[in-house]
Amino acid sequence: MGDDTADRIRAMLPVPWREKAMFGGLSFMVDDKMLLNVRRGGDLLVRVDPERSEKLVAEHGVAVAEMGAGRSMGPSWLTVPAEQFAGDEQLRVWLDEALAFNRQAVAHPRRRR
Repeated sequence: MGDDTADRIRAMLPVPWREKAMFGGLSFMVDDKMLLNVRRGGDLLVRVDPERSEKLVAEHGVAVAEMGAGRSMGPSWLTVPAEQFAGDEQLRVWLDEALAFNRQAVAHPRRRR
């Protein structure tokens, strides 16, 4: 699933986090809010500031994430192909974007099962 990517993220995260299996991958949660997800295929699902989304897509060649064909997850969610974070500096860009938005994002209330 991207164990190497998950290990790289763990080594770079400067704040306490927890991990949770979600979206068929491994999500990193900070303050009970999803930061990013290492997807089974090796790509990242990154939660970013929706006001920066268009610029990030244009500058980095990433895409707004879809949940199924043609169903956009909205501008806060970007799919980042593995080749876009092959180096640690590239991964740091996405981690920093996600951490910046995480500070202002609202946590969804936990659902009772």
